[in-house]
Amino acid sequence: MTDQIWPVGPSVAVFVLGALVIAFVGVRLASLADRLADRTGLGEAFVGAVFLGASTSLPGIIASVTAAWNGHPSLAMSNALGGIAVQTAFLAIADIAYRRANLEHAAASLPNMMWGVLLVILLGGLLLASQAPEVTFLGVHPISPLLLIAYGYGARLVAESREEPMWHPRRTAATRTDQPDPETVKRGSLAFLWAGFAASALAVSVAGWGVTRAGESLAMQTGLSQSFVGALMVAVVTSLPELVTSVAAVRRGALTLAVGGVLGGNAFDTLFAAVADMAYPEGSIYHAMSPLEPALAALTLLMAGVLVLGLLRRERVGPGRIGLESVVVLSLYLLGAFILGTGG
Repeated sequence: MTDQIWPVGPSVAVFVLGALVIAFVGVRLASLADRLADRTGLGEAFVGAVFLGASTSLPGIIASVTAAWNGHPSLAMSNALGGIAVQTAFLAIADIAYRRANLEHAAASLPNMMWGVLLVILLGGLLLASQAPEVTFLGVHPISPLLLIAYGYGARLVAESREEPMWHPRRTAATRTDQPDPETVKRGSLAFLWAGFAASALAVSVAGWGVTRAGESLAMQTGLSQSFVGALMVAVVTSLPELVTSVAAVRRGALTLAVGGVLGGNAFDTLFAAVADMAYPEGSIYHAMSPLEPALAALTLLMAGVLVLGLLRRERVGPGRIGLESVVVLSLYLLGAFILGTGG
């Protein structure tokens, strides 16, 4: 462990530089993920959730593990939960960017809805861990391995649902289905696509580590709480790939990729807590965090529920307007940010 503090000037510089790298590389990740979805035949929802969602989450998981290893449990957990909250809000921004119809209406699909439900289940597990007795095995709370197992099983169910779906969303004029682009399928080497995707993910990871260390130093020198820095500074910056890739995917017409990337990425982000618990050297991280983190978990659970309901309802709105669920999600996030800001 190390608590070496960077000076304020270099911390701010690294923080800004890391944000720029994450935002720039995020555009390329969206393009590569869309092409991989077509070339591999795995589909936008699965590639968006598993590969794009996991790769854009790398800065966040590095941030949480680094903070936990350095003995900052609130920073680790608020980064994980704050990232889920802000990424859910980013979908509302992507809805604004899609001018033809309500994004949740146009991108409704069984895999995306299943990712949303899995996210709600995993967030419920996090809340349960924070209220359960402080029991650990080899320094790890029992809920942490259960979260990993639940995510793996849920991802398998989502993959199977694409092959043998038991339910289909009703087709409308605004529905955009996941159809491979024939030109994309023929163009370029698959190995080259994977190599480019891996290189971009690595660049995002390195930038995420720098942002985390800079955030820790700023928190320790400015007097801001770990919860505030984690949820509103580190989480927002490390979540920039989700914003960039969602808007870029929407502009490419890959709506299922945009929604699946956020919902699946958010489900993956709940594993930050499990891995951070394993990295935290002083027992259960769920019982070491401040009271603000369970409240943040409840907020993210509420936002996820609203989003899933929006996917199910599929509100019809005119061109240039956003759905009611996007308005509610943005309002909930701003309310949570205000509460954290006044409390931090």
